Amino acid sequence: MNEPTRSPAAYDAAAVEVHHPVPLAPVPTVPLAPVQQGCIPSVASVVLPDGRVVTGYAVAPAQPEPVAAKPPVSRAAVNVALGGVGFLAVCGGLFLLTAFITALTALVTQLVILAAVIFGGWVAVQVFSARGHRGGTTVNIRKATFKRNHFHG
Repeated sequence: MNEPTRSPAAYDAAAVEVHHPVPLAPVPTVPLAPVQQGCIPSVASVVLPDGRVVTGYAVAPAQPEPVAAKPPVSRAAVNVALGGVGFLAVCGGLFLLTAFITALTALVTQLVILAAVIFGGWVAVQVFSARGHRGGTTVNIRKATFKRNHFHG
C-alpha cells in the first residue's frame, strides 16, 4: 500500500513513448469540365488552402417578396377602433353573464318550491293518515259506570 515514491530519474527512458502527428498527403486537383448552362444547374467548386476541392450546387439567393404599399393609418384611429371593439366584447359578455345569473336564479327558485311541495305533501300524509298508532293512552272500558261525569270502576 505505502510504496516509496521514486524520483523521475528512476524511470527508464525506453518506457516513455512519444507520438508525432503525420501530415496527410495533399489531394491532387482535378480539372473542371465545362457544363452547358440551362439544362443542368451550375456547380460551384472551391479549392481549399490545403489543396482539397469542395464541389457543390450553387444556391441562388432568396429574393424577398415585394412589399405592398400600405395606406397610412394614424395610431389614434387604430386605438379608437380597438377600444370600440373591446367595449362591444365586454358589453356582450356582461349581457351573457347577467342572463346566465337570471336563469340560474330561476332554476334554484323552482327547485326550492318543488322541494317544499314534495316535503309538505309528505308531512300532510304523515299527519292525516289513519294507519298506525297515534300515541296517547288507550283505555278499554267494560262494565264501567259514569255518574255525573265521574268514572267509578
